[in-house]
Amino acid sequence: MSKRDYYEVLGVSRDASADEIRRAYRQCALKHHPDRNPGDHSAEQKFKEATEAYSVLSDEQKRAQFDRFGHVDLSGFDFSSAGMGDILSHFQDMFSDFFGGFGTSGRHRRRPERGQDVRVEAHITLKDAITGCKQEVTVKGPAPCDTCLGSGARAGSAPERCSQCNGTGQVTTHRGFIMFTTTCPRCQGGGEVITEPCESCRGAGFIERQRKVLVTFPPGIDSDQRLRVPGQGMPGPHGSACGDLYVDVGIEPDPRFERDGYNLIARQPISIVEAALGSTVSLLLPTNDPVSVEIKPGTQPETVITVKGRGVPRLDRRGRGDLLIAVEVQVPKKLSRQAKKLLLELEQELGSSGECSKASLG
Repeated sequence: MSKRDYYEVLGVSRDASADEIRRAYRQCALKHHPDRNPGDHSAEQKFKEATEAYSVLSDEQKRAQFDRFGHVDLSGFDFSSAGMGDILSHFQDMFSDFFGGFGTSGRHRRRPERGQDVRVEAHITLKDAITGCKQEVTVKGPAPCDTCLGSGARAGSAPERCSQCNGTGQVTTHRGFIMFTTTCPRCQGGGEVITEPCESCRGAGFIERQRKVLVTFPPGIDSDQRLRVPGQGMPGPHGSACGDLYVDVGIEPDPRFERDGYNLIARQPISIVEAALGSTVSLLLPTNDPVSVEIKPGTQPETVITVKGRGVPRLDRRGRGDLLIAVEVQVPKKLSRQAKKLLLELEQELGSSGECSKASLG
C-alpha cells in the first residue's frame, strides 16, 4: 500500500511553519498513543504514521527532499518498528509533560529529593519580642551522621556509581516500541550505592537524636507568626539537601502590659486627687526603660493617654507603635470621719463653683 502524504497525515498545509508541524504532531500523538488506546492496532499504526511524518517534516533537509521527490528519495530512512525507539528518544522533550518522558539522557536525571521540613513551637517573653533575641530550640528526629558527615559511607570509602542505571537514577523499559523511564530500584533514584556502609548510621547517612538549633527572633515578632531556618530540617536521602525548620512563635503573657499589634497597653491606677489636680506618673516598660506620663487636671476614669513611638518596633523597621495608658481612678473603700467630712465639704464646694482647684483647696 502506498504511503499517505506526510502533510495529509498531520493535517497541515505544505507551507506550514515548524511550530505548526510540531503542534499538529503532538495532537496526533496524544490522540493515537498506544497507552491511551490499549489493544487498538489501528491507533498504533496511526501513531507510527504520525511519528514518521513528523521525523521527516521536522528536519529541513528531509522535508526539502520530500517536497521535491516525495517518498522516492526517503527509502533509505528506516521507519520500521525496530527503529522506532530512536525516533521516540529524539522526541522525549515533547512527551515529557504528558507521559513522564522517554529515554535516559543524563540531563533528564531526577535529582534526589531534599529532606522533610520540621515544625516546632517556641515561646519568648514580651521583652524579647520587643528587643529581639536568640534562643535555642530543641529538634527531635534524624540528624546528619557525624561519623560519615551524612554520606552513609564508611570512613575512607565513598558511594559508588550505580551499575544498574549507570548513575542516572533512572532505568528504561520497553513496551513494544515505546520506552518508559522509571526510578532505579537499586539506588532509589540517587545514582549511587553504598558498598561499605558507615558503622554508626549503617549507611543511612543520619541518626536519631535531639539537637539544639539557635534561632534568631527579630524585634517586633508576634504570636502566631512563623520563622524559617533553612537547612535545619530532616536530612535528605543519599546525602541530598536537608529540609527547613519552621518555628511557630508564641509570646508569653506579661503581668503589666498587653500587646495590640505594634501598640503596648498598660493600665495605670491614680488617686482621686491626682485625677482632679493632675500629676506626673512614671512606669517601666517591659524593656525596663522608664517613661514619664503627664496626668492632666480633671482626667476622667478610663481616659487613654497615648505616648507616641514607645510601643513595639515594626518588623519592616519603619518606626514603632505607641504606648497606650488606660487611667484607672481608684476610689477609697474605707474613709475616716475626717475624710468623710472633707468630702462633704468638697461636694458642697463643687456644687457651688462647679470645679475644684488647687487654690480653693489650699
